[in-house]
Amino acid sequence: MVDEATRYSDADLAEFKVIILSKIQKAQADLDLIKSAYMNDLNNGTDDTSPTFKAFEEGSETMSKEANSQLAIRQEKFIRDLKNALFRVENKTYGVCKVTGKLIGKERLKIVPHATMSIEAKNLQR
Repeated sequence: MVDEATRYSDADLAEFKVIILSKIQKAQADLDLIKSAYMNDLNNGTDDTSPTFKAFEEGSETMSKEANSQLAIRQEKFIRDLKNALFRVENKTYGVCKVTGKLIGKERLKIVPHATMSIEAKNLQR
């Protein structure tokens, strides 16, 4: 009888922790870039001295700020999910599917380190 593993080894968890910390660092840098893009849109050039295209540019600028705002919200959620994954690593529950209770494949976790469900469980949702 083969005893199926119920959790990843400490060595595996340490490897996943490095991946997650790296992703958090990159995601935070991306978030900072997105935020600076819509915070620093206040340029003091001469763009606003010509009234001809002012209405169009203001509309475009508003759309751009909204898009950046949505990107920032999405990036913040991604960082939160990664931090939750880090918490699961510390609790040694990382990589366990919340639906099936089985281990999520290592390859999936390397690509999507914040995953909480196996491919099997994801397919059951459809």
